[in-house]
Amino acid sequence: MTTLTHLDGQGRARMVNVGEKPITARRAIAAAQICMQSQTLEQIRSNSLSKGDVLAVARIAGIQAAKRCDELIPLCHSLPLDAVTVDFELDDALPGVRITASASVQSRTGVEMEALTAVSIAALTIYDMCKAVDKGMLIDKLCLVRKEGGRSGVWERPDAVDGHQETQSEE
Repeated sequence: MTTLTHLDGQGRARMVNVGEKPITARRAIAAAQICMQSQTLEQIRSNSLSKGDVLAVARIAGIQAAKRCDELIPLCHSLPLDAVTVDFELDDALPGVRITASASVQSRTGVEMEALTAVSIAALTIYDMCKAVDKGMLIDKLCLVRKEGGRSGVWERPDAVDGHQETQSEE
């Protein structure tokens, strides 16, 4: 069983020393979805909400959040990110928005938290911009989809389909 690396021998929280690890290319992809009323999704699609272009603002918020991840998650390392992307898919079947974020870096530690933070803040920004018309929105299925690089190599979520966690049907 793997030990928790953010705890010392006495169980106290600590920042992991990554100074001796080799610098490698690392990338992570995270996903989430925000479910809403069909009318809310249509307002996002037609860009008719009074607060402006929901997806443009959510994209910028997600990118900015990834860049500031170390300020939000106490034991995260500061990383010189090479790239962050935040993408959206409007899904009438949910109804809602599927969100995917990726982060990449040449570093000694991974970028999973940066990708997860980007997708989380993008979803929260969509909620904030739409809450006047739909307070019942649900942010759901937040997960790491894939990570590449480092000692452990590639890990991919077994239930991921096209960058999103597969929805399990209940029959």
